[in-house]
Amino acid sequence: MSSRLNRLLHNFQNHISVPWQTGLAGVQKVIFVVYDKTDELRFRAHLTEFEIATTNAQHGWCEIDISNVFPEWMATLDYKESYFESPEDIETTLDDFMQELVEKIRVQIAATDINTVIAIVGVGTLFGYAKASDLVNKIATYVPGRLLIFFPGEFENNNYRLLDARDGWNYQAVPITAG
Repeated sequence: MSSRLNRLLHNFQNHISVPWQTGLAGVQKVIFVVYDKTDELRFRAHLTEFEIATTNAQHGWCEIDISNVFPEWMATLDYKESYFESPEDIETTLDDFMQELVEKIRVQIAATDINTVIAIVGVGTLFGYAKASDLVNKIATYVPGRLLIFFPGEFENNNYRLLDARDGWNYQAVPITAG
């Protein structure tokens, strides 16, 4: 594992092992593990180490990988072929995609408890189709324990930028970085 990912894991271990405060609002339960987009494959190869750190801290782990959600959803559409001919037409159905994604995640969240970390992997695959900020805002209120977002991008001045996109957003999540 690279030294950047080692530092990231170490910082996560330090954070997740601190006793959890109860009675928090949804937005206060969100943790962003922010890593360089170029580390995506190395990060995925060591994802289990984040799970081990979580379980060693006496918390449950519920991993939800959304990497393939968009292509799977797209495959179900009646007019998918026409969207390849005119990609701008898909914009009218992206709200449906987000609703289905949120519902899939909510079903999995419902099976967890206040001691569980719900770890979302693959948010980078939303780029260009949906906003990670919208997803987090829509699911955070349903999380009984903690919501962990593995975030390929940057965090600077309380601003998150997915895949180093030009636009970012300010979010009140706890940032965990390699720094």
